[in-house]
Amino acid sequence: MSSLAKNYNRRQISFKKGKGSYLYSNKGKRYLDFVQGIAVNSLGHANNYLIKAINNQAKKVWHVSNAFKIPEGEKLAKRLTGKTFADAVIFQNSGAEATEVAIKVARRYFYSIGQKKKNRILCVKNSFHGRTLAAIFASGSKKMTEGFGPKVDGFDHFAFGDHKALIKSITSKTAAIMIEPIMGEGGIKVIPEWCLKELRKICNEKKILLILDEVQSGVGRSGKFLSYEYSKIIPDIVPIAKGIGGGFPIGAVLMTKKVAKHMSPGTHGSTFGGNPLAMSVGNAVMDQIFKKGFLQNVKIKSKFFFKKLNEIQSNYSNVIEEVRGKGLLIGLKLKVDQTKFINKLFENKLLTIKAADNVVRILPPLNVSNKEITIALKIIEKVCKSYN
Repeated sequence: MSSLAKNYNRRQISFKKGKGSYLYSNKGKRYLDFVQGIAVNSLGHANNYLIKAINNQAKKVWHVSNAFKIPEGEKLAKRLTGKTFADAVIFQNSGAEATEVAIKVARRYFYSIGQKKKNRILCVKNSFHGRTLAAIFASGSKKMTEGFGPKVDGFDHFAFGDHKALIKSITSKTAAIMIEPIMGEGGIKVIPEWCLKELRKICNEKKILLILDEVQSGVGRSGKFLSYEYSKIIPDIVPIAKGIGGGFPIGAVLMTKKVAKHMSPGTHGSTFGGNPLAMSVGNAVMDQIFKKGFLQNVKIKSKFFFKKLNEIQSNYSNVIEEVRGKGLLIGLKLKVDQTKFINKLFENKLLTIKAADNVVRILPPLNVSNKEITIALKIIEKVCKSYN
């Protein structure tokens, strides 16, 4: 009898080790892992380069308070600002914490410039921004918020793709629009580039901030370091997490100088955020992702994967309605029962995970091989064939 609470519906399997794209169960079976901790293990399991970085730092210092200067964090922040729009970074431990800080930064900005009533955040209904109290109400999902009242106020919502509702929802109290450029939990829905450009234009006209939640879609997952980069816009605030630690808990908020300068000492803090061990791992992940040709390889692999998945969809349109996503953030919108389909993939030793809208998420490590992609494609096609 497990002493763990029942807030997870866990599959009855556990793993003794992992290597690259594979997990090995306690019963000795090998599984191709295209969940990777839900887009967390950006460089796969037990990556030798990351192991070396952890071991080296573990012999020095694991944790010190943010009351002191942390060189490893200074280095990682400098690299992130050097490669992105950002002028400043606040480190956290998770995606939920990062989105919470993004909300705080937006509200603090308007408070600091004398517009205290400008404190509401406009979000897509049924989006996903984390599991904290504020984040679930930001997501606007009845399922996520049920039983957790009273409502955390300060969030307004519009339906995905409803631009008229978006414009109508902006009021004199709106501080920011917060969206995921690619909705992960919401069903791998990609916000078109023209739409992101229009959002930036609206925010400029209304003199409000644009927050792009890249917790799942960022850190190379799309083939760009941050997925919004395809649109060539500049956001104000971007929370990231998941892939930045390659499996180690790290979150971060990237900000322009305009908003960052109002986060003065005491406005926010984190006991563990930005500790030396986490920062060393983050720097090791950046060593790999910023390596020449790495992101281009993600795009090449993605192009191959999407081409073959669309061929399967065309041949089995009674099973797969649509192939969605960008880079190696992929979704299969099904016409058949999602759970049964995922179970059939599992029986064939391919691990995938659910998303909303009857979508199966496929999230291989960014350094996945074409051979491993081909194995996954054969399993997916085999499962589709079983419905005929």
